[in-house]
Amino acid sequence: MASQLGAALTLDQLATDPHELLARLRSGEPVCWVPALDGWLVTRRDLCVQVMRDPSTFTVDDPRFSTAQVVGPSMLSLDGTEHRRHRDPFATALGHGQVRERFTERVNEEARRLVRDLSSRGRAEIRRDLAGPLAVAVVTAALDLPGVEVGTLLGWYETIVADVDLLSRGAPATGAGQEAVKEMGAHVRRSTASRPGLLAHARVGLSDSEVVSNAAVMMFGGIETSEGMTTSLFWHLLTNPAQLQMVAADKSLARQAIEESLRLEPAASRVDRYATRDIEFAGASIRAGDLVIVSLSAANRDPATFVDPDRFDLRRSNAHTHLAFAQGPHACIGIHLAKLETLAALIAVLDLWPGVRLDGEVDGPSGLVFRKPRALPVLWGKTDLSSP
Repeated sequence: MASQLGAALTLDQLATDPHELLARLRSGEPVCWVPALDGWLVTRRDLCVQVMRDPSTFTVDDPRFSTAQVVGPSMLSLDGTEHRRHRDPFATALGHGQVRERFTERVNEEARRLVRDLSSRGRAEIRRDLAGPLAVAVVTAALDLPGVEVGTLLGWYETIVADVDLLSRGAPATGAGQEAVKEMGAHVRRSTASRPGLLAHARVGLSDSEVVSNAAVMMFGGIETSEGMTTSLFWHLLTNPAQLQMVAADKSLARQAIEESLRLEPAASRVDRYATRDIEFAGASIRAGDLVIVSLSAANRDPATFVDPDRFDLRRSNAHTHLAFAQGPHACIGIHLAKLETLAALIAVLDLWPGVRLDGEVDGPSGLVFRKPRALPVLWGKTDLSSP
């Protein structure tokens, strides 16, 4: 069933630098069976959109869905009316107007505090010192989880993500992720019983276990993807110093930089669906129950939509049409909060770390599902931004 190229693909290739391979698939076999993934890989943008917008044919509601195996049924793993019942309380609270009103000042202050506290050191590691702590603070605020130690929240998050990643690779989960969800659930029940907030509001239409499952999805999704998109943004700018200078000179370009970075390296490289029926799709004979993987990474570099798609270009007029937050009924509900968070981090660094630049050689983004630079050491001082 696999083509020669699909049969040759390995998980390591897809996790390290997959873009050339994905481009070859996109041009030659845009829906391709990949044995290493045990599924069909969709790489052309228009076909990716079609899959994401058709939940009646390509569903998330399948017992093999990796996240549901760890956290239980949630907005991420349900379709139809059940999906809307789980999603609506959270989506309403995270709309653009609500995010702007409730979080702008808080997120900006937290980003500046983190950056300011690091300023005297003259060096930092973007992912662990800035992007990660900021993501944790924002998720804690969004979920209104008082009294949770940062280390505890990070422990839940890292354990859940680790088990989801194992399942995505076809390996068995450890079970530790489910234990983390139970611990989180106990705290959520205590918090929502005594104070108003997003999770207490969600209990009106959801059971306690459903609130916890959705909170876990928001927690690991909010931390993992926000940390990734912030770290990748700095990697793109720091490895393109001329464009970093442009943003430093004109901060109105910061939002465009975020869109272009998301296009080139979405924090979540793929979304998974399962075929509900036999279908002939772009030359592929997909059978009911087959895993269908939408490659957001490949879709975002489709030359039919993006000219010179592998280049980071602040002046790209259609960068905002990327699919980094997916499309259709499962489009990410945290899009506005995530962009606010990354923007706050970038502006704070440009204001408070003059001459910020890479501290040595660094590897680019990697990861089979969740992609980001694993470490991004930087330093700052009076050196010109264009210095290597």
